[in-house]
Amino acid sequence: MANKSDIRAGAHYSIRNGFTGAAREALVQGAKSFQYFPKNPRSLVVKTWNERDAAACKALCAENGLLSVAHTPYPGNLAVNAEDEPVQFAKTVASLRNDLEIAEACGSLGIIVHFGINKQRNPLQGYKNVIQCINEILSYWNGQAKLLLENQAGNHGSMGITMEEMLQVRKLCSKPEQIGFCFDTCHAFAAGVWTGAGDSNFIHKSRELGFWDYVECIHLNDSVYPAGSRKDRHARVGLGYIGADGLGSLVRMKELEGKPLIMETEAGADGTYREDICLVSELGS
Repeated sequence: MANKSDIRAGAHYSIRNGFTGAAREALVQGAKSFQYFPKNPRSLVVKTWNERDAAACKALCAENGLLSVAHTPYPGNLAVNAEDEPVQFAKTVASLRNDLEIAEACGSLGIIVHFGINKQRNPLQGYKNVIQCINEILSYWNGQAKLLLENQAGNHGSMGITMEEMLQVRKLCSKPEQIGFCFDTCHAFAAGVWTGAGDSNFIHKSRELGFWDYVECIHLNDSVYPAGSRKDRHARVGLGYIGADGLGSLVRMKELEGKPLIMETEAGADGTYREDICLVSELGS
């Protein structure tokens, strides 16, 4: 069981007032971590960012012990085939390198990117594509910000839902030390990989595999649908099928102490995440 000081609950905040504005809003709401989109989440266009704003965000976070992560735009797909779709491959690589640079400037832990959607008939080719894309992205990267692979819910196919896949892909990449994981609770629940409170098999397997050694961030989302539904629909903490007991069982794990617990859900009645942040802190203590 963790102390409240070890629970770094937070949420996703807009950068409409800049990176520093997102950090300030997180602090006002009592968050100890936050997530942001480094640019338009619907576009892969490379962004020229305000370096002064990014530096101010980094300083503000350092002064207040606030952790941050960036979530990459949705059109990016690590499983894109470089030969079949060279333009999309190039756009994805350029966009994610851009995100790494922004995350580094803001002092963030890394960039979260979905595992990938395989469009190939051969499943093995999908994994090869992911590895090739990651290797290209990280080929000239020497920063501290990591590429954080996020597990998937299974609503776009079976690739990227298991811990074993994530670990193996990381191992086979050229720079595994620059790759970490983001574990999404709703995705794991929807995929049937984790069934919530009392799932001792998952806890045992995750520890045996050493999975948590590489997890840098948690997406702490409840689920609108039951376990194994393969439907990715987030619910506020304690208001879905996972429930407070299920999410609390993870939050209290020693392996998660001090790591960002990010909620990607709707805000409370007051338009903030204060209530949810307090609830998560209570669940972990």
